[in-house]
This record gives sequence, structure tokens and C-alpha cells, in this order.
Amino acid sequence: MAGLPVKQLELAREVVPSAQRIGLLGNMNDPKAPPQRDELLDAGRRLGIEFVVPEVRSPDDIGAAMQTLARERIDVVIVLQTTMILSERGPIAVLAAANRLPSIFGYRQHVDDGGLISYGVDLRWCYQRAAYFVDKILHGTPPGELPVEFPTKMMLSINQRRALGITIPPMMLAVADEVIE
Repeated sequence: MAGLPVKQLELAREVVPSAQRIGLLGNMNDPKAPPQRDELLDAGRRLGIEFVVPEVRSPDDIGAAMQTLARERIDVVIVLQTTMILSERGPIAVLAAANRLPSIFGYRQHVDDGGLISYGVDLRWCYQRAAYFVDKILHGTPPGELPVEFPTKMMLSINQRRALGITIPPMMLAVADEVIE
């Protein structure tokens, strides 16, 4: 979703205001990843931010990628919204915590599994809407007559237990949809 990666970049800089080196973690085999990466790199150029983007194309690459981000001393990680990365959210959260890498994710499921902050679409809402459309189709509505819908509400979730010594700004906590303490 265009604009979402830049909002995640804003959140990353709100959590770590001095952030000048930002890591990007995403499966570049997923067609959703390159547009997110490119949007972030473009915004970063305008802000003078340096990005470190390790190669990730399979689950086996995640450990090495997180080690690269730690070794490169990045300030914060933005985790792109890709299917494989969502599936590997548990190991990613463990590696981020072990390497003391504050991370911003696109799905709240990452926060459920130990990630620090997520901002993005609510997958539960998406699944419910998908069920609504399946019901319409099963009751005779031709698929071509159904509207294309994009989520209109983004969800901000914060896991205070994974703050890694970072003070989450009070205003961010106040506007969060969910805070895990």
C-alpha cells in the first residue's frame, strides 16, 4: 500500500530520533517487497538516511541478514510486509531482541510474537472481508460485480516488553490501538 512504508519510516525516526542508518528486512522474491523498498529508499535519500538492505530470499537467509544488520550497527530495522517474513515472525522477533535491534513491522502479528512496533493493515479485518466476498460469490454474485476494497484503517501496536531500553514517546503510546505491557 503506497505511503505505508514512509509512515513506518516516520515511526522508526520517532522511536529512535537519531536514526541515520536503517536496516530493511524483506523477501525480495515477493512482488510486494521491491515497491516498499524503493519507496523507503526514495524517502531516505531526501532525509539523508543510509539504508542497509541485506539479501533475503528464503527463511535460511534471515539469521545472516539480522547478523549483518547488527554488525553494520544500524539504528532501527523496518521489516517489509511480505508473506515469508510474516511466516517467520517468531524467529525474526527473537533475533531482533537478541541483537538489540529495535524493529518496526507492518503486521500486528509480529508484535504478538515479540516484535516491538507494528503499523499497518489489520489482517483480521482483511480475512473477515474476504469471507464476506466469498459469501457473496457463493450466493450468486458474479465476482466481476464485487468492488475492490483496500483497508482504510491502519493499526498501531506497541510491545512495551520489547522496548530494548528505548523510551516509547508518550504520544505514540496514547494513539496506539494496542499496547502490550
